[in-house]
Amino acid sequence: MLDISEIQIIEHDVIVVGAGGAGLSAAIECSSQGLSTGLVCKSLLGKAHTVMAEGGVAAALGNVDNRDHWKVHFRDTMRGGKFLNVWRMAELHAKQAPVRVRELEEWGAVFDRTKKGLINQRNFGGHRYPRLAHVGDRTGLEIIRTLQDHGIHQGIEVYMECTGLDLLQDGDRTSGMVAMWRETGQFVIFKAGAVILATGGGGKGWKVTSNSWEYSGDGHAMAYEAGAELMDMEFTQFHPTGMVWPPSVHGTLVTEGVRGEGGILVNSEGQRFMFDNIPERFASETADTEEEAARWLAGDKDARRPPELLTRDVVARAIRKEVKAGRGSPHGGAFLDIASQRNAEDIKKKLPSMYHQFKVLAELDITTDSMEVGPTLHYMMGGIRVDADTQMSRVPGLFACGECSGGMHGANRLGGNSLSDLLVFGKLAGVGAAQYLQGISTPPKVMDDQAKAVIRNATNILNRESGQNPYLLHEELEENMQSNVGIVRTAELLSAGIAKLESLKKSYKKVKAKGSSQYNPGWHEALALRNLIITAESVARAALLREESRGAHTRLDFPGEQDEWLHYNVVIYKGDDGKMVVGKIEREKPSPELERIANLSIEELEKEVAGEG
Repeated sequence: MLDISEIQIIEHDVIVVGAGGAGLSAAIECSSQGLSTGLVCKSLLGKAHTVMAEGGVAAALGNVDNRDHWKVHFRDTMRGGKFLNVWRMAELHAKQAPVRVRELEEWGAVFDRTKKGLINQRNFGGHRYPRLAHVGDRTGLEIIRTLQDHGIHQGIEVYMECTGLDLLQDGDRTSGMVAMWRETGQFVIFKAGAVILATGGGGKGWKVTSNSWEYSGDGHAMAYEAGAELMDMEFTQFHPTGMVWPPSVHGTLVTEGVRGEGGILVNSEGQRFMFDNIPERFASETADTEEEAARWLAGDKDARRPPELLTRDVVARAIRKEVKAGRGSPHGGAFLDIASQRNAEDIKKKLPSMYHQFKVLAELDITTDSMEVGPTLHYMMGGIRVDADTQMSRVPGLFACGECSGGMHGANRLGGNSLSDLLVFGKLAGVGAAQYLQGISTPPKVMDDQAKAVIRNATNILNRESGQNPYLLHEELEENMQSNVGIVRTAELLSAGIAKLESLKKSYKKVKAKGSSQYNPGWHEALALRNLIITAESVARAALLREESRGAHTRLDFPGEQDEWLHYNVVIYKGDDGKMVVGKIEREKPSPELERIANLSIEELEKEVAGEG
């Protein structure tokens, strides 16, 4: 008989689950609001996917091109997201990103500088002006270093190598979380009036991914099980430049900064193929003049902004097109060449991490050789549906920020917007949690029966005499998602993918991890697998429902954007019968002012912004 009194209990006003940039930002804000704050991280502090964001943080500082403005950034974000973004989130992000970047600078972030001593900014895909504040190609690392150095002095309690299993509720209110210490296998109950999920994405459901082992959709699944809604899950971003060879770096991200610094994409015939893949509408909307648009479409290699910096969905599909046409690299990708465009010293100075990483791990010298790259599952635009201003889900006391929340990026995320997203919405989640807790008259209680059920579900995996191997089930899941829910989709493929997921769900009920609870990676794998399957199923079912191609979601059987679908978000939640429910809801209408800004021509907007200056 399980005695709940023997389980470790830790109490805080709020717990933040995930210690990347979003989680740290949220925890810092909670603590500054006077809340007792616990920060729970699955791995070690500092081992966050924020570190992988190398190219820069997007913010309309206007340091390199003074025409930049929050309105232009907002317009770029909406157009990059194919107008499916939550309007209010895109507005808050564009307005507050410069403030958050300057705050980082005040806290000690060491950005690269212009000759005038201002924070330097570089070009990136989908951004009209040089907008990404950067630290070489180590921007995410510098942001994590800065947030950690600042955060550890704010009275935040950090619980490392601790995996969240499921949320606890008092009625419909959030009351805490059951977790497990990875080292010992012992359970712990976190009691808290508010929980902020900042757990990242679920890319480990795919075979080729830039994500590491932590990205198993834990926040998505825990929120789903607690009654929250997931939205926009069909929009999975395949970063166009992940390494496809050699095997030692398979799936590893090659920052967009390589293309921002002049790198070009060529096929096996030596052709710079992106000039053949510029959407005509994009050229006319993005170019400064009709003459420049015409130069782009004519393949003028001296055009001001190279087509390699088109949005990620466009570049990823272009690489796939070359491979399908038999013009791919030997291992099924394309060649990314910066060696012919910049001298060796410039490359080492501007892209030090890229240079050293591939020199050591792949024995590849990017100052002399091209990289073989192709699309790799990188980021999820979809996530937990939250209120734009407070970041609270429909479950009282449950908040989400960063990649595990949905709405900000619409159908496709612009590079660099993820770092400013986590800074802006991490802080807003902290503010929202503080406001929520101030409005509570009686603190929620932890229900013993709930906690016992979570613990039993976890230990059943160890107590079965025999069962399915979690590693083999995970491999089946990866193969299924890669083949059937990949970069291009059809109803036939998606239906096959969902059928396989139903089979995997049945197999998972019999999953078995051998050994004891201590130091047991097989058990950890099995626990993460539940979350991966929930996240993967939500992507597949949402993708089947959305019968159009928009942004990162490409349906070969429904090519092109359909105006009807612009009015809907796909939402997923757990039904009363325990089955996944998928449906579409009408989107909130924008304010007339935001709609006006988004639909202005760039010439009109630049004139308006200049008049304000």
